[in-house]
Amino acid sequence: MDFQADPGLEAFRQEVRQFLRDKVPADLKGLPRCTRSPRAEILRWQKLLRAHGWGAPYWPVAHGGTGWSVEQMLVFDDECTAAGTPTQDGFVQKMLGPVLNAFATPAQKAEHLRAALDGERLWCQGFSEPGAGSDLASLKTRAIRDGDHYVVNGQKIWTSYAHHADWIFMLVRTDTTVRKQAGISFLLVDMKTPGITVRPIRSIDDAHHLNETFFDNVRVPVANLIGEEGAGWNITKFLLNNEHATTADLPDLNRYMRELRRIAATLDVADGKLIDQPAFALKLARLDAELRAIGMMVQRVARMEMAHDPTSHVLGSMLKLRATDLQQRITEAQVEALGDYGAVAYAHWHEAAPAQPYPLQDLARGIANDMFVRRAATIYGGTSEVQRGIVAKMMFRL
Repeated sequence: MDFQADPGLEAFRQEVRQFLRDKVPADLKGLPRCTRSPRAEILRWQKLLRAHGWGAPYWPVAHGGTGWSVEQMLVFDDECTAAGTPTQDGFVQKMLGPVLNAFATPAQKAEHLRAALDGERLWCQGFSEPGAGSDLASLKTRAIRDGDHYVVNGQKIWTSYAHHADWIFMLVRTDTTVRKQAGISFLLVDMKTPGITVRPIRSIDDAHHLNETFFDNVRVPVANLIGEEGAGWNITKFLLNNEHATTADLPDLNRYMRELRRIAATLDVADGKLIDQPAFALKLARLDAELRAIGMMVQRVARMEMAHDPTSHVLGSMLKLRATDLQQRITEAQVEALGDYGAVAYAHWHEAAPAQPYPLQDLARGIANDMFVRRAATIYGGTSEVQRGIVAKMMFRL
């Protein structure tokens, strides 16, 4: 792979910065760090991007996207993260959108893509179940055909942001007489449909972004089936094979490293600043070197995915292993570097509570949250054990 810098990339970076400086309102910049922005901010940000022609930054032009290169996508993500803009709806941008573009009927595309890109609809994902996480093919949620509807019964768990979502894309079992992978279908469901119950799960960061979702005789039009009955497993493989490069969360890794450098350059220790301590400077350099390697690997995997290279699957597993481990170690390094101030766990404490100023207070309030959230990074999206199994099987075949 050629890693020579694109001479036009710096001009593109300046274009993004000018857009963020001149076109984005002040109240949509410098927002608090979070895993995902509030619903109203996401929708407002999407409308603004859509009006600027950047509503689908990760899609090809043929599908209504920007047609940006991998490097341009990374620059866009990095600059938006640095500016503190709201997050986008990653479920539709990086997961469902490509699936609909590849498998949906024209009527389905017109119904769902327009609403998402216009900032009118948010999505969530219904894959994992209490007994089907890493072994996703063991899912038990049933969808039984009844005329021009399916009747859906079952439970999904770890349904991120289901309490904010308008629709859910989910895997259901439509046939129990065939091997388990062959009996799965891909269904779109309106979250306002009677029979759906969403219950919150409070995670270790004391936030509500996870849920368990119950389906009790939920009637879903057959027209909401993507592809054919039984095609859900192949569609899911397509979806997962197109998201490997995003599992690294490179913009957040870059942000974590910028914050760690800021901490090191600000905090006083016995003989000067923290950055002047040889042991810490060496640790920082090693983390930075690993981050640069991850950045190159993200570009490599993303290019392979765009070329539909099947080996991107195993390299994607390697990338997830390395990147999620690095997410955990950098956020741990942030908390350790802050010392006692790193123990300030929750950014959303009671606003009326008095607080004494301390160094880097604005930064410290959210650092422990990120460390807690990143403990799950080696679990969601396929555990590290599953990723190692994928790599081992591929190496055995070679």
